[in-house]
Parts: sequence; structure tokens; C-alpha cells
Amino acid sequence: MSRVSRYDTQRVDIYRSVHKHGVRNEDIDHAVDHALVVADEDDGKVLYLGPDTSGNLLEIVTVARHDGTEIVIHAMKMRRIYEPLLREMGGTDE
Repeated sequence: MSRVSRYDTQRVDIYRSVHKHGVRNEDIDHAVDHALVVADEDDGKVLYLGPDTSGNLLEIVTVARHDGTEIVIHAMKMRRIYEPLLREMGGTDE
């Protein structure tokens, strides 16, 4: 994964199937808009780690489209496997 800034994202659409983990659209939008980590994966997916509207960390995965939009294909409470990535991006060694 490479770390990038996604300030150029024009629009994010959300697949209905994403809601199987109970994450609301407002929380997905908030996590993407306020992401602490954004990483492009080699397969064209984008990982966002960011807070929902209550401050709980979420993991959001999107697929980037050619027109500059993205579609959310995964959203759930952030798993512990991503904690090292948060620390790395935050510059802490804890």
C-alpha cells in the first residue's frame, strides 16, 4: 500500500451491501472526509481509516473509478490489524 492524500476525491457512492456491519452512510462519509490514514492498494482499492460521527474508528474500502469518483465496498469498525498503520502514519513509536 502506498500512502497518499485523497483531497481530490470528488464523490463517494455507497453500495447497499456495505451496511451488513451496521455502519450508517453519515458515518462512512465522516470517516472518509476526516480520514487519519488513506492508502492506495495495488489492486485499485483505497483504504480509509477514520472516525465516525461519534469518534469511533472505522475502516472503509473503496474502489476508485476513472471519472474521479469512488464507490464504498466495505465499511466496519476498525480492526486491530490496522493499529500499526495508524501509529506509522502518526509518527509515534508506541
